[in-house]
Amino acid sequence: MKILYYDCFAGISGDMNLGAMIDLGVNPAYLKIELKKLNIEGFKLKVEPDMRRGISGTKVSVIIDNPDNEKHHHLRHVEEIVNNSALSKKVKSTSLDIFRRIAEAEARVHNIDIQKVHFHEVGALDSIADIVGAAICLDYLNVDKVLSSPIQLGGGTVKCAHGVMPVPAPATALIVENIPVKTGLVQHEATTPTGAAILAATVDEFTGQLNHPISKTAYGIGQRDVSEVPNILRLYLCETNEAFSDVSTETETMLECNIDDMNAEHFGDVLERILQAGASDAWFTPVIMKKSRPATKLSVLCKINLANTMKAIIFEHTTTLGIREYPVQKNMLRREEKTVKTSFGEVRVKESFFNGKRVNAKPEYNDCKQLADKNNVPVAAIENEVRKQL
Repeated sequence: MKILYYDCFAGISGDMNLGAMIDLGVNPAYLKIELKKLNIEGFKLKVEPDMRRGISGTKVSVIIDNPDNEKHHHLRHVEEIVNNSALSKKVKSTSLDIFRRIAEAEARVHNIDIQKVHFHEVGALDSIADIVGAAICLDYLNVDKVLSSPIQLGGGTVKCAHGVMPVPAPATALIVENIPVKTGLVQHEATTPTGAAILAATVDEFTGQLNHPISKTAYGIGQRDVSEVPNILRLYLCETNEAFSDVSTETETMLECNIDDMNAEHFGDVLERILQAGASDAWFTPVIMKKSRPATKLSVLCKINLANTMKAIIFEHTTTLGIREYPVQKNMLRREEKTVKTSFGEVRVKESFFNGKRVNAKPEYNDCKQLADKNNVPVAAIENEVRKQL
């Protein structure tokens, strides 16, 4: 099992992340080739060795050809650039997740619709390179799990497009909600919105303890060099020989409440709202409460940063007066998706693996149902033909 650990003792920015990734082993030539798949001109990467307070590492700078003529973008423009590129599906998905987290934060800060957010930082070419580059590097490393220390945010104030703001910047503060942080190590912005969003979107678990043998250490050098604290991001690559080689773990939040005075016809609407908001899973369970009263328990499993969103939905759309909350650890098999061609058409198949062996393969029901309706045959006929080819 390969584990990537972010040691954010001095914070994180987009360029620091790229530098650390390259220092860890990502081929800079590969990164540049992949970034060209965005089909946008006007920037290039400068990769060079550098040092902060006696610690050597890699520094990455995004050089803009004509900074005075650079255009800013709204979220839909960024999504079009990424979706229309030749990047892999996984890189696109990770990139758009990072972009959307920043857009959602900016929309909340300015109380506007997410599609009306005018990206001053994110829309710029350097931030597009930082974010898409982060997704490319993570895909290149092909790790099984990503961990991170609590994030150092810094202190003081920072200048941005809207004026002088307190550190952390308002958008950063929203992005790191429900994520362990530290403040005050330095009197400047140690973690940028881009750096925070990269971690929020890609880290499986935040922990101050690293209980795995370290196989490689890398340093990404930041642009700033004005503090006694070295402006660097440290990465550890850990490799273990665990028997559960295809099992990854992550910590999520479990929310529960008991409901005994609500119209059961409304349960379906509540479940739909929760799942649409991004919950990993949600379900209802019949229970017996005190005094032998029948009731229904609502359980919601979600990412830590989505807990407040889920609690708001539960309070607003159910009659419960309280919610139980606790962390749970998920153990998940490695999953892959492939497409199988049948005489009826193509069907996606989800496969799961344990210790290097495939243990399950399940045809996508919706694909089978659509082909069954189109060809006027039972769904089972489609599924049986798919399984013959597995």
